[in-house]
Amino acid sequence: MKSSLRIAIVLNPFALRRTGGLHAPVMASELLGRGHRVRVVGDLAGAVPQSSVSAAGEGDPAPLEGAGLAAFEPDVIVAYDGRSPAALRGARLARRTGAPLVLVEEGFSPNGKPIERILRGFGTRAWGSLVQRTTARVVALDPVAAAQSERRGFEKARIVELAAGVDVSAYRPGLASERRVRHRLPEHVLLAIGRMEPGRGIEVLVEAFARTVGQRGDWALALAGEGSLRAALRAHCERLGVSARARWIGPVAEEELPGLLGTATALLVPALDDDVASQKIRRAMACGTPVLASNVDRLRGTVEHDVTGLVVRAGDRDAWVEAISRLASDPARRARWGQAARERAVEGMTWPHVASRFEEILRSVVGESEEDRIRAREPRAGLEGGEGDQDGEQLRSAS
Repeated sequence: MKSSLRIAIVLNPFALRRTGGLHAPVMASELLGRGHRVRVVGDLAGAVPQSSVSAAGEGDPAPLEGAGLAAFEPDVIVAYDGRSPAALRGARLARRTGAPLVLVEEGFSPNGKPIERILRGFGTRAWGSLVQRTTARVVALDPVAAAQSERRGFEKARIVELAAGVDVSAYRPGLASERRVRHRLPEHVLLAIGRMEPGRGIEVLVEAFARTVGQRGDWALALAGEGSLRAALRAHCERLGVSARARWIGPVAEEELPGLLGTATALLVPALDDDVASQKIRRAMACGTPVLASNVDRLRGTVEHDVTGLVVRAGDRDAWVEAISRLASDPARRARWGQAARERAVEGMTWPHVASRFEEILRSVVGESEEDRIRAREPRAGLEGGEGDQDGEQLRSAS
């Protein structure tokens, strides 16, 4: 097999605004650094790096569009979001060039906006079966994405669960936070980051805080984010008598996150369902911060119970009371959790580690494709018509 692959990346531009959006830019950068040729389409923001030399060897920093991407003669195609036009474009390119298609799936939220549900439904009906038949491998960024892909008909053997990575040099222990000074945070801080909306479990968290360390002057509950429940939650803190120990930090800029996570005593993720991202957990772990997280499917396996933190029953106030009490009562245990979290992040969650596994997947499907082409050259009978004709008809219809 070639040491250097030609890799075409086809993007759904809207995906760059979501959690999985970091995946494409970092993977492209890592693959370029490993000597591969990368070309990108669908990147309206210009956020994804690519090779600056065209397939013909001439200087051409502009993206190859349309037929030009086929002229790039990719060895493998990576498309993001199987229900988006990017997946259709990737499938058409795969059919035209014979290159295998790899789908990267973030997994959609169960509480998505109506327009998002409509678009997903249209993509499923219009080109879902074509994409399914064309795809050689699905890279699912979390357990929910893997389960959703299997329900859509992808064979389990073709689905690989590979979480996004974390920058362990940016997110590391020992950082300072200007937010800590501005909001007068005490020695111990329980930090929750995210939208304050129904289903996020913040009400349960506030009640558990009030029943544990909420009356102690050396502890605070810091809530970073905005949302429709913010005013109701502030009133709830007033009723429970812990308003003086609650800090309403508001949205946090990307550059402020490492310091805020690194100075927290623990990150708390009390989600009630899968409308939550695991990225903040990996970042906290890289900072050496223990994590208390709900046992929802999307977070499954990210936190190792009683090793890097605690896994808590979602929505169970008594369980969260017990978890916070356990965290607060044993500084030595907290230190062990934090050290183990950092070690796990460095050993298996870095972007280079993820990129190595991703590269292995790409090489694997390219190898399988080459073997299929060799077998196809051998004389075979009874292959008139069939699925190929059906796929061609669907391609014409989708176009």
